[in-house]
Amino acid sequence: MNSRQLQKLGVPEDCVKSAIGAIQSAMKAGDKKGKQIKQAIKDVVERPEDFVGDEHFGPFAQAVIADRQFVRPEPISYRTWGTEIDEAAHAQMRQACSVPMAAGAALMPDAHVGYGLPIGGVLALEGAVIPYAVGVDIACRMKLSVLDLPPSALDDRFNLFQEALESGTRFGVGATHETPQDHPVMDQDWSITRITREKKDLARSQLGTSGSGNHFVEFGLLDLPERRDEWDLDAGRYIALMSHSGSRGPGAAVCHTYSAVARSQLPSKYKDLAYLSWLPLDSEAGQEYWAAMNLMGDYAAANHDVIHRLVSKLLGAQILAGVENHHNFAWKEVYDGRERIVHRKGATPVGAGVLGVIPGSMASPAFVVRGRGNADSLNSASHGAGRRMSRKKAKDTYNWKAVRKDLERKGVRVLSAGADEVPGVYKDIQDVMHAQADLVEIIARFDPKIVKMCDDGSEAED
Repeated sequence: MNSRQLQKLGVPEDCVKSAIGAIQSAMKAGDKKGKQIKQAIKDVVERPEDFVGDEHFGPFAQAVIADRQFVRPEPISYRTWGTEIDEAAHAQMRQACSVPMAAGAALMPDAHVGYGLPIGGVLALEGAVIPYAVGVDIACRMKLSVLDLPPSALDDRFNLFQEALESGTRFGVGATHETPQDHPVMDQDWSITRITREKKDLARSQLGTSGSGNHFVEFGLLDLPERRDEWDLDAGRYIALMSHSGSRGPGAAVCHTYSAVARSQLPSKYKDLAYLSWLPLDSEAGQEYWAAMNLMGDYAAANHDVIHRLVSKLLGAQILAGVENHHNFAWKEVYDGRERIVHRKGATPVGAGVLGVIPGSMASPAFVVRGRGNADSLNSASHGAGRRMSRKKAKDTYNWKAVRKDLERKGVRVLSAGADEVPGVYKDIQDVMHAQADLVEIIARFDPKIVKMCDDGSEAED
């Protein structure tokens, strides 16, 4: 009998595999055939308690009993930082809190709708990981490098800075360097899973490149109000290089592969949680995903290393200090004495003393922050200002040429970008930082001056 026939006999969808196992066991032993098998299935569905000790149908009977006793747990609660968050993001967060292993949650002030877990959502699970709660761009991250050039060089030697960005970066889906770059990450074990083994050559070709959307590389001025011993830098103004990018095609492949595995194993009772399908960490698939996710974290960091190395070399500059952090990742952390798997989908880890970078937009500042270690937010903060407008609406609303000219009048020169990334599509970063003052301490401010992003063809528009 197939799955459809078994369900017509009343077998619950989540018990079909157990029913098939019982049929195979009974037929192999020669105890029942044909109509006897069909009647036995009906009997177990009607009176499962009578068959718990049966040699062949016992496990099936136990599965039916467990299915009938199932009570979906009440969603856990979550705390929100910030007020400019639409109801759709809250609805996604409430749904994420109904995952059965949920053990903690928080919503950051930059939150907006994503897939499964909203961007800006933080979700802690016990013993399981959700590929889509990590996201497609695994370990997408921020990196800021302080350079040894005087602030005046940004204006005095603009052409040099422009050329460094144009020659040292590559943007867009499928972007590669003409000459593959070197980095120790490619010497790591890429055979840990089938998908990482298959994507190693793609990873090598895309090493040191950036995606589309909100990924960028830019120069700006960093204001450091006090000496920072951790950087060995005195108070003052510096030129800095900042980038935002992730794990490119390989990271997306890992996400799609293991999300599909998780969805195939999702109990029918949780069909509404398709984008939040989980993998138990003690399962083979869970262990594979965890290993692949961490490799993608190393690969994303390597992308930034290569970008900063290439651009600073073209500029003829030395890197004095820096800071980086990632989001779109899952961490093993301990809360109330228990290990949790903390997913930060577009959220920055800010444990006590941990440094990070939170950007605004091409026309607003980014901030270097030190975490305050607030357990209520699961030691998390926003990963940026957060969108307040969809990409389609942005393109319908803004004239990119006009926006670009206005930015130049304000001292920000954009080498390339898309109309869906204009400053107006983002929330006010100052409001976002104010809303999370109990999560982070601001220690420096970065103002963009020369920006490069993926060009979506908006330059051709009137």
